[in-house]
Amino acid sequence: MTLLVYQIFQTVVEQGSFQHAAEVLNLTPSAISHAISTAEKELGFPLFNRNKNGVTLTSYGENLQPYILTVLNSDAKLQQAILEFNGLTHGSVKIGTFSSVCNNFIPDLVTSFSKSHPNIEIKIYQGTYDDVYNWIKTGVVDLGFLSESSCKDLPIVPLYKDELLCVVPKSFRTKRQSYIQLTDLKEQNFVSQSESTDADIQKLFSKHDLQIRSSCHVVDDLSTIAMVAAGLGICIMPKLVMNHIPYDVNMYPLKPAEHRTIGICSLNPELMAPAVKSMHKHILKFFKNINKK
Repeated sequence: MTLLVYQIFQTVVEQGSFQHAAEVLNLTPSAISHAISTAEKELGFPLFNRNKNGVTLTSYGENLQPYILTVLNSDAKLQQAILEFNGLTHGSVKIGTFSSVCNNFIPDLVTSFSKSHPNIEIKIYQGTYDDVYNWIKTGVVDLGFLSESSCKDLPIVPLYKDELLCVVPKSFRTKRQSYIQLTDLKEQNFVSQSESTDADIQKLFSKHDLQIRSSCHVVDDLSTIAMVAAGLGICIMPKLVMNHIPYDVNMYPLKPAEHRTIGICSLNPELMAPAVKSMHKHILKFFKNINKK
């Protein structure tokens, strides 16, 4: 299989059809179909399931995709290195992020980077902690924002400490006026999320041996706050999440104080392409300035 076939394969995966992949690559649909069919004959197994709605990866294709992405990313790094040697500043950077970093930091970060690197293309992928982790591991993204609780085996550079708050309905009565003691939470009903989006909160519960009860199980921050505002429970949320929340709730610091640490991860920090390395340096400088404020 050639590099062009790898590019065709990945474009078909991203576009979901031979027709759309042909339009992106400026090839004919028959050329795309022929390339995939030839690759499947060479490999001895099918890569795609064909149906009237488009194509999907077979189990063989799913298992092969991470290796193909590795080849494509290696070629991209090679091309960027060549451009750098020639004094050029082209390339692309793919960044994975979760919602609160995306909402609070990504717009300014990308805008400020693009001013000094106008020829570098930046692609943003937003998802859960698990999404970002898997995107880094499979080469979908070059860099990913994660918390120290969710980075697992990936190396992480700490960037920002985000305070954890207790969020309660307006009708909630606290034992103290200015904060909530963690031990006071044992009898409360919680609105909870899955660990893929809530790893930091799960770590806090485990650290303090808090056995919580929950009647609401949701998958995103805004839904969690909506349930709290409706009086269906309380929750623990990072402070960043609470910026610009449209629901009327009260927020209290925790005692003892707790936080999550947000950082930047990559699969191979020593083997970054030039454009990725430039973005990585920019991210470190960007958060250094934020932390000075």
